[in-house]
Amino acid sequence: MKAIVCTKYGSSDVLQFKEVEKPTPLDNEVRIRIYAAVVTPSDCAFRKADPFIVRFIYGFLRPKYSVPGVELAGEIDAVGKDVTLFHIGDQVIGLSPNRLGAHAEYLCLPENKAVVIKPANASYEEAVGICDGATTALTFLRDTAKVQPGQKVLINGASGAVGAYAVQLAKYYGAEVTGVCSTTNVERVKSLGADKVIDYTREDFTQSGQTYDVIFDAIGKSSFARCKSLLKQKGVYLLTVPTMRIMLQMLWTSKLSSKKAMFTATGLKQTKENLAFLQTLFEAEKIKAVIDRSYPLEQVAEAHRYVETGRKRGNVVITVKHPNQGGK
Repeated sequence: MKAIVCTKYGSSDVLQFKEVEKPTPLDNEVRIRIYAAVVTPSDCAFRKADPFIVRFIYGFLRPKYSVPGVELAGEIDAVGKDVTLFHIGDQVIGLSPNRLGAHAEYLCLPENKAVVIKPANASYEEAVGICDGATTALTFLRDTAKVQPGQKVLINGASGAVGAYAVQLAKYYGAEVTGVCSTTNVERVKSLGADKVIDYTREDFTQSGQTYDVIFDAIGKSSFARCKSLLKQKGVYLLTVPTMRIMLQMLWTSKLSSKKAMFTATGLKQTKENLAFLQTLFEAEKIKAVIDRSYPLEQVAEAHRYVETGRKRGNVVITVKHPNQGGK
């Protein structure tokens, strides 16, 4: 099968499009013929081993897993003898944070891990977006910040993959949502349900004089120190980038401050239940996909270069074509 292979840390040039062995499912696994995946800032971080903590999880000197990619959508084409939850032909979405491997034509995953049936009203490209920004936003807002109806939530980077789904999920949970983005994305963020949008090219949101129950920096461009005065008592500042500073602030604020700084490794916390919940929201049209660009599998390196510009708006999707694919 064809796959993207990464055997050393470095720039996007280390990514190679190669032929590798097609996997065979174990007794408790399903094999998924992948039709769509995504490239995220996390994929770029894993490729570069930046931040350095990546090396302690995915290989100190070189990548432990040669085929990158976490999020996927596709069709089950083989099942192990003990599999009971899925059948050949099932259309699914899934996550592979422990072993990666989604930037390929096929991947095997245990049936009890984060794999669920694809939303019936979503294309593969739309459905894979649920696995990207929506899962991260859900974990931060619902589980970490515990957003409640009537709270005021500010989302910095509201037009990115995480931020766009964060706007939609915060509205679903009944919050009053302020999104921060550039001029070109103001109307898009409004269309996602934001009650107010701040154009950061014209206004510094930290100088607005407003206060919030939750500030979610989905792009890592702010800091707890800059945002602390905007937080209400018992307010929460969320950051998706695992810097040493945020780790120390988490420790300090957990003991000494009513205002909390928080980070959580969302990728390793995703469950089948989270995906099923998001699948239900998509089918009920409570959330929608936000796709920026699509690249074929062989152009994953180019997708990495685009993501690293920091200008992506929503999901950057990878499409995987198969021989005799037909109308998939």
